Amino acid sequence: MHDHGLIHDLATLNQRAAGRRSALRWLAAGITAPVGLLASKGLLAQQSTSDTNTVFAYAESAYGQWFPGPQSNLVGSDYVYRYYPSTGNYIGVRAERVYVYGPLLGTSLVDVGPVSAFVALANGSAGASSCSLIPEETAGPYPGDGSNSNGTGIANALSLSGIVRSDIRSSIGGATGTALGVPLTIQLNLVNVGGSCAPLSGYAVYLWHCTRDGLYSMYSSGVTGQNFLRGVQTTDTSGTATFVSIFPGCYAGRMPHIHFEVFRSLAAATSASGKIKTSQIAFPVATCQQAYTADGYSASVRNLAQMSFSNDNVFSDGTSLQLASVRGDNSSGYVANLQVGVN
Repeated sequence: MHDHGLIHDLATLNQRAAGRRSALRWLAAGITAPVGLLASKGLLAQQSTSDTNTVFAYAESAYGQWFPGPQSNLVGSDYVYRYYPSTGNYIGVRAERVYVYGPLLGTSLVDVGPVSAFVALANGSAGASSCSLIPEETAGPYPGDGSNSNGTGIANALSLSGIVRSDIRSSIGGATGTALGVPLTIQLNLVNVGGSCAPLSGYAVYLWHCTRDGLYSMYSSGVTGQNFLRGVQTTDTSGTATFVSIFPGCYAGRMPHIHFEVFRSLAAATSASGKIKTSQIAFPVATCQQAYTADGYSASVRNLAQMSFSNDNVFSDGTSLQLASVRGDNSSGYVANLQVGVN
């Protein structure tokens, strides 16, 4: 579970700063009780000012659309943080962990990982010093991996000729449909959690997700005869599997997401045997909101407005290891990147 002390502490600090009261009206609604400032400096003393500043500088450089800097460091309780008035977002460090809060993540507090991981990113050695096992998640009711039926028979995309492909927007095997939507490139970087986070080359990833209308090929009414938005890729020498797709829609009851399964080899994947991990990819709320301004995503706008990570049945326990970093826009498309730690 998340430590919601950051929300309260940051709100208390900023509510005492007259110049920021108007900027924090959106935050005040989530505060149920006042929390006083703590005098303890123990955790602050343990945090490296240099590393903390490296984290903030990296966020402002790599994700300037959400953390437009430079901003000054603020200190309160056990946190060092920066606030970005133009976007309403916060990034803070506490006990060697990095937290983000604000509209970027649907006003949910998210632990996005250890300070060391962001320092590695800033130094150009992402994944070299820190990685964690990605959570095991449900494959959901529409996996198409031979494990269930779609009502007319076993649904198994992995047995289709041509399923090993990077561009998954069109159907194969005699089906001719193409999924429309905002272009999205997905890069999954597989690393060995038990082997110094070394990249895993030659592994296979089976990935699938819904259309912009929230439908799953092979299962949903109207697209049962299609198999688009499903594909298998092997990881290259850097451990990366890349897919070209569309930005998934948001259907009722779930935050936008993408499913994937990991296999030790292509042969294992195409025979639908021996998967070693099943998980899901989450997306920053601000990115989803931007993508859903495109044509064809009107239902997603309504559905997303009714959801948050806190009431999602998969991501409510946290997204720190599943939240993709995303760059791009509706015109040129988006690129989503996620480190996937496996054993």
